[in-house]
Amino acid sequence: MTDADVDPTGTPNTGEPSSEPAPAAPDEAPAQAPTEATRSRSTTRIAQLEREGEVAADFLERLLDIADLDGDIDVDIDGDRAVVAIVDSDEGRVPRRLVGPDGRVLEALQELTRLAVQTETGDHTRLMLDVAGHRAERRRAVVEIAKVAAEECKKTGEPQPLEPMSAFERKVAHDEVLRAGLHSESEGVEPRRYVVVHPA
Repeated sequence: MTDADVDPTGTPNTGEPSSEPAPAAPDEAPAQAPTEATRSRSTTRIAQLEREGEVAADFLERLLDIADLDGDIDVDIDGDRAVVAIVDSDEGRVPRRLVGPDGRVLEALQELTRLAVQTETGDHTRLMLDVAGHRAERRRAVVEIAKVAAEECKKTGEPQPLEPMSAFERKVAHDEVLRAGLHSESEGVEPRRYVVVHPA
């Protein structure tokens, strides 16, 4: 028997098709069912996010009471972060001054809320705060801005800088550019930091 008659595993090569199934390629491996440990971690994380939302809601309700401002608190979970929103109530509208020029008051209020949550829970938080639907409106606007810039970048092959944006808005722009099959980078320094769309 020559070396050609033996496969790399040392098994004689008879020329007959093997009855043994070929090993699956890494990306063809069967999906593994979630383990008990994975489910437990997921349940624990959801409970943690719910706790963050509750603490944030309590903090904001006290703040609104102290300032004698109208507004209800909505709490939700979006992906891997708690989302808390101050919305119009039956008693009245949320004062838009809680958003401020270019959302700067909202950003400061979000940082205060995050600090209150971290102080209470002892854990870092990525909690997102919205007031009167401002972030939702800005998300829609930024998506359109990023789409236009991506199309222009594809057409001209030239980088397309966007207007200065908050960290939240830059994240929205980056995600939209990625969906368009291009890539982007943030440049500049706060508060004038902006996104530049680059060809693929």
